[in-house]
Amino acid sequence: MNGILNVNKPGGQTSFSVVAMVRRLSGERRVGHAGTLDSTATGVLPVCLGQGTRVIEFLVGATKTYRAEIELGVATDTYDASGKVTQRGDPSDISRENLSSALSSFRGLIEQTPPMYSALKYHGRRLSELARAGIEVMRKSRPIEIYRLDIIDWQPPLVSVEVVCGKGTYIRSLAHDLGLELGCGANLKSLVRLKYGLFDIKDAVSLSQLEDAFRYGYWQQLVYSIDTVLLHHSAVVVNSATAKTIKNGGRVVLGSFDRQSSLPCSQSSYRVYTDDGCFLGVLCFDSETGQWQPQKVFL
Repeated sequence: MNGILNVNKPGGQTSFSVVAMVRRLSGERRVGHAGTLDSTATGVLPVCLGQGTRVIEFLVGATKTYRAEIELGVATDTYDASGKVTQRGDPSDISRENLSSALSSFRGLIEQTPPMYSALKYHGRRLSELARAGIEVMRKSRPIEIYRLDIIDWQPPLVSVEVVCGKGTYIRSLAHDLGLELGCGANLKSLVRLKYGLFDIKDAVSLSQLEDAFRYGYWQQLVYSIDTVLLHHSAVVVNSATAKTIKNGGRVVLGSFDRQSSLPCSQSSYRVYTDDGCFLGVLCFDSETGQWQPQKVFL
């Protein structure tokens, strides 16, 4: 039971509760998810099973696409609609042009400060735990990248935006910071994750569909293979002798005895397959030795 499920997480459930449900349905102990969604958020949540949990690290850096509805004029302590109101402002004089101008400062490489209500840790304790205890600590801003940020709809005081961003981006912080930029306060009213890497909400399965799939025995049809998340890496096929060395964690020099006579070292990682088409793992180039080192082995 190795692979990845593209789950459409409903509102009102935590990402962990979805993992617990998949663990119960599948009977597989090793289950994890990539990219936590807040309980109020919905959309794409990749859930990894078995050996699939070992590719979560490759999913972390994947590009994500969100549809966010932001309410202007109200700021909260959680930066979303579930929190306590901390500020009220008048957004009546804000135009679409004002919004476009304000949003332009959030595109590209920017610095963002994570919210207190988050899973990040401070001296071993989650920030959200400290926040609920009434403790606020200074958080360091960190670089994030927003590739695209477009207004989809503007029905004052609500603005809907579509965001394409890199890892570590908090859409709640984006909503809060937009309110600061406009001077009226703002909070994230709703959030849907439309894409996570190659996983699209159009193909995502609901929890009820997932339950039916396990109940009636066709769940395998919903599982993506482990190497799906690595398709952006080129592939190489090796013979049985080289495959044995890689399985044992040994370094290899890939030459004419393999299906690819030479690999350009400008690409640091490769997917590697056995002669019979089984996904073996990921190889990384060691410039000091001129050899390829197994980074992950799945057979």
